Amino acid sequence: MANFISYLQTKSFRNNLLAAITTVVVLLLVAFFSLRYYTKHGQGLNVPAVKGLSFNQAVTKLEDLGLRYEVDSVYIMDLPPGTVIDQDPEANTFVKDNRTIYLTINTAQAPNVKFPDVQFKSFIEAQSVINSFGLKVGDTVYKADVSRDVVLEVSFGGQAIKPGDIIPKGSKIDMLLGDGRGNEDVDIPSLLGFTRDEAAFSLRGSNLKLGTITYEGNITDTANAVIIGQDPVLSDTLSKVKIGTPVNITLSNNKPTN
Repeated sequence: MANFISYLQTKSFRNNLLAAITTVVVLLLVAFFSLRYYTKHGQGLNVPAVKGLSFNQAVTKLEDLGLRYEVDSVYIMDLPPGTVIDQDPEANTFVKDNRTIYLTINTAQAPNVKFPDVQFKSFIEAQSVINSFGLKVGDTVYKADVSRDVVLEVSFGGQAIKPGDIIPKGSKIDMLLGDGRGNEDVDIPSLLGFTRDEAAFSLRGSNLKLGTITYEGNITDTANAVIIGQDPVLSDTLSKVKIGTPVNITLSNNKPTN
């Protein structure tokens, strides 16, 4: 033990210790500066703001700064196709050269969805369901029915649709609703002498609808043919019918007799 303590006090030990410390410090400095050079410490750039730009505009901005990009897509209705709707990293984030920027763009092709069951639901409930499926409510038309603001029929592009039918996301759905007036009575209009178009106009004004059309005799001009009979007909015993009742008519090119 005494010899070891004596060795620690020698000049040789002090020289060896100093050399060891110097070697460690040099190695640490070399490693530190090498790492700074390898990672380009302090060198980089701020990510440009490309959200809201078209895809081509965004790509030009990124490539001009030496940045790479990868693309994903989603569909959002009411946004122009090809618009950048998200970016990662966010704008003004400090990144290294050649960093990959991840872009999310709005695709032009709407995905398909299965149409939900909204028939006989209230308008408010049906609207909520339709919106949750990424669809829109289009035109709403009312018809005489005991149910008020209840969906009786739904259509897309003029064609009736049913639950499970495949339609593009973002489509407008037209709805036929009940007006709650199905039990009300209205006066029967007299249609004798009217043309078909005149009768249809009169019936709409009375909240009735045109029923079956039959023809009598040789019809040479359907546009000018006039009504010579109707069912139900206004009489002393029948003057009112329920809203929405169809009225059947008979057309002829001969004038009706009194």
